[in-house]
This record gives sequence, structure tokens and C-alpha cells, in this order.
Amino acid sequence: MSSPFFLMTSLVQILVLMFLNVNCLMIFTFLKKEMFREETRYILFAQTLFVDTAFILICTLLVIVNLLQCHIPVIPCILICTAATLFTVCTPLTLVAMCLERYVAICMPLNHANISTSRTRFLGLLVIWAISLIPAMFNFIAYVSVVPRSTLLSYTVCSVELMIGEEWQAQTRFMLFLLVFLFMLIIILFTYIKIMIAARGASSEKKKSTNKSLKTVILHAFQLFLCTLQFICPYIEKALWNDDLILFISVRYFDFIAFIIAPRCLSPLIYGLRDDKFFHALRHNAMCGFNRCFSPLFNDWKIRPSSPS
Repeated sequence: MSSPFFLMTSLVQILVLMFLNVNCLMIFTFLKKEMFREETRYILFAQTLFVDTAFILICTLLVIVNLLQCHIPVIPCILICTAATLFTVCTPLTLVAMCLERYVAICMPLNHANISTSRTRFLGLLVIWAISLIPAMFNFIAYVSVVPRSTLLSYTVCSVELMIGEEWQAQTRFMLFLLVFLFMLIIILFTYIKIMIAARGASSEKKKSTNKSLKTVILHAFQLFLCTLQFICPYIEKALWNDDLILFISVRYFDFIAFIIAPRCLSPLIYGLRDDKFFHALRHNAMCGFNRCFSPLFNDWKIRPSSPS
């Protein structure tokens, strides 16, 4: 492995480890506090944490496999790629659900408790996973139906490009992603306009909360934009696959950091640091861990007798 690629790999792994550590701490905070497990927005936030963690692990595995040119069986490879596609769509849809939850909380505050029930949450999560499953299952069924049986029993360097080998597969996959993106974009624009109207007519007491929700929707829209660019990355990378290997690897690393790591780092920032209740609980858990690590040293220092002069 050349030194530039080794440096890029090391940088990516450091970013991934930082992301996973933050996510694990936030997941622990969510599971520890019962009040978070009873509110819709925190449940949706926790789903993004779980999905993004699994997605980052899968993508990191694929990047390492491609970098080292490791050959693995085709069947596990297509299952991994199917799971990656599922998680790719699941996160943006969850962001849209978060925007809808903010819309209901701001524009229909009196009905928020009646709408945001456990049954509604279950149905909402079911719809998110069902829609996410459509592109993933299409890719899986389309690939399995066209490749010969001998290919399924062979070995390959696993990558997402493997699933879009035929031109009609690539075009249909792109159209599915485009329809899902337009669906999400319409909902986010709708919630933004409604919350903006509510912000203008809000009283001074509620204006701060309304403006904060408006900024949250804007940040989610930016996340959605970055996640959408990720949809077209495999097509750009595939065009470079046989032309320039060094350029292909460089572009893949850039896409990984800009369109996979970056948008998923925004979710902890939006809810983990901007939300007061979650931030205080998160800081408490982080500081308790810090104190547990260093309290034996501090205690030992306090009880140690002073040396005679």
C-alpha cells in the first residue's frame, strides 16, 4: 500500500472511530433515560444513530475490502450491499419524519400528544422501513435474476457497483432514488413553509422554540442534500473503475468522507448538542465516565501521606 493511500486510510479510520464513539455514547444516553424513550423525536433520533452506525460499519468494511482487493463470496457481498442500500434510504426518510414531528409540535401543539402516540410511532417506523426496503429489494432481485448461477458461487471484490452491472438496472435504481428524493423534498419544503408561517405569527414566548425548529428543518434539508448526492456516487465511481485506479480510489475516499461521514455527523450535532435536555444528559454520562476513570487516581492522591521534610 502506498503512503498516500495509507495516510487516507488512517484518516478515515480515525474519523470513523470518533463517529462511532460519539454515537455509542448517545445511544447509551438514549437507552438510559426513560423520558427519551417516550418522545417521538428522540426515538427517531435514536433510529438515525442505530442506522448510521450500522451503515458506517458496512461502508468502512467495503472501503477496506476494495483497498486491499480482498475477494469474498458473491452471496455475502450482495447481502451486504443490499443492507447498505436499505440504510442509505432509511436515514433520509427518518430525517423527513423528524421534520414532520417538528411541524406537528409547532403548528398543531394542542393535537401533538394525540397524534404522537406509541401506535403512530410504530406505524411511522414501519412506513420508513417499508419504503427503504423497496430500492434495496429491487437491487437484490434484479441482480440475482440476471446473473448466472456460477457467478453467485464465485468470489469477487465486493462493492456497490457490483449490483448495478446492467444499464437498465442502473437507470431503474436511479429513478427509484429520484422518486424517493422528490417525495422527501416535497415534505421538507411543506414543513419548512408551515413552520416559517407559524414563526411569523408566534408570540414572543414561543418565537424562540419556533425559530429553533425552523433551523432544525433547514439542517435536515442540508443533510438530505448530502445524502442524495451519495445516491449518484456509485455511478461516478463506476465510470472511473476501468480508467484510472488511483483517481477512482481518491474519488471514493472523498465521497466516503463528504457524503457518508459528513451528513451522518450532523444528526448528533442537531439533536445531541442543540437539544438542551439531551445535551445535559449526554454531558452527565460523559463526565461520569471521565470521573470513573480518574477518580482512583484523585483518591489515591488525596489519601497519600505527605513525605517527611
